Amino acid sequence: MSESFAHEEVVVRQGLRSRLPLIVAVHSRALGPAVGGCRLRRYDSWRDGLTDALRLSEAMTYKAAVAGLDFGGGKSVIALDRHTELTPDLREAALSDLGELIASFEGSYRTGPDIGTGPDDMVVLRRFSPYAYCAPEEQGGTGDSSGPTAAGVLAALHAGARHVFGDASCAGRAVVVSGFGAVGSAVAAGLAAEGAHVVVSDVEQSRKDAALAAGFGWVEPEQALSAPADILVPAATGGVLSEETVPGLDARLVVGPANNQLTEESVADALAHRGIVWIPDYVAGAGGIAYTLSRESDHHSHDAAMKRVDAIGDTVSRVLDLAHEKGCTPLRAAGELAGRRLASAVSGAPAG
Repeated sequence: MSESFAHEEVVVRQGLRSRLPLIVAVHSRALGPAVGGCRLRRYDSWRDGLTDALRLSEAMTYKAAVAGLDFGGGKSVIALDRHTELTPDLREAALSDLGELIASFEGSYRTGPDIGTGPDDMVVLRRFSPYAYCAPEEQGGTGDSSGPTAAGVLAALHAGARHVFGDASCAGRAVVVSGFGAVGSAVAAGLAAEGAHVVVSDVEQSRKDAALAAGFGWVEPEQALSAPADILVPAATGGVLSEETVPGLDARLVVGPANNQLTEESVADALAHRGIVWIPDYVAGAGGIAYTLSRESDHHSHDAAMKRVDAIGDTVSRVLDLAHEKGCTPLRAAGELAGRRLASAVSGAPAG
């Protein structure tokens, strides 16, 4: 993905109610309406929130394209400074401000939960626009998307294991899951159910007791990346794979849902140089968006939507086959597959 500015539309506005900076970045609508979650997060400067929105909206374009979804990439950010107290009233005001901004896009940008927001927040946004996904089921949405996201990661993981180990099964394999939140814990449970030896980690020490009670091993966060394992699953924050951390990895396969795992694209080459197969995060983490859009936009059944999630395994296989054929990294192969779809949408020709 390029670092040059190539976004279709970026809006930065101060909320009339909250007085907080609101950002909506639309990277591409070549394949359809832009989609991307709403992030409510503290930043040193609103400009850092803008950087987040630009970077994440571009990643969403590639995530949707390589997954075969007819949507583009976008992102919205409510930027909170380090000192302002986020009271319930301020939260409601900020979400109302953002809801009005999203409504002004008239469906060309659509959102859902992200860091700092959840299904209940989508209810507030839906007062202004119907294009806020993952509201609670009783409110007409599909609720928390962590289950489908985890299912997509498992599908990606099995495809990767088949490529690396010659067997899609993870029975008997050592797996480290870094991040024991909703998605990480679901991935860990799925792996344990098929007989993997699962060790987990999280910066929230309060989750350690739950992990141990569930029968998982525990490793401290600062040791998670270097812990001996067949498979490493980054399931927390991004930016964990760098030129500094890659030499310490002790896993042959890295696949997980954390966004923007690489600090820079050259890290993909460093991973390949060490013989480590890394599945691009925007490929492995597409299960939640694939499920949500299938249900709430295309109005498919749960079973039909889950088939689209399971197809992430086929996508991973295509990425790894192309990488092998061209002698390139999976990151470059995934980018080529996504680029083909985007180029065909612009030209009107079938994707090659």
